[in-house]
Amino acid sequence: MISKNYDITATRSLILPKDDIPRTVYLQITGNAAVYIGGADVTSSNGVPYEKHSSPHTVFVPQGQTIYAVCAEGTTDSIRVMTPDLD
Repeated sequence: MISKNYDITATRSLILPKDDIPRTVYLQITGNAAVYIGGADVTSSNGVPYEKHSSPHTVFVPQGQTIYAVCAEGTTDSIRVMTPDLD
């Protein structure tokens, strides 16, 4: 497994690049603000909100898909992403 930390702001950040295989990834918010997850057009209005939780959220990512993250305007947070080391 590979773990990475990302600081998320109101500017979209790519947190999972596309791959040629489907993957199960784990996302964990480390701060107290909501982080919104989605595609390249994610905003705090259309993204799936993730909040701090004691265990990681499990997400299945189909082949060729990406995950972006963003926070609401004026907030920041951090997210940990753990992915399989398949390559």
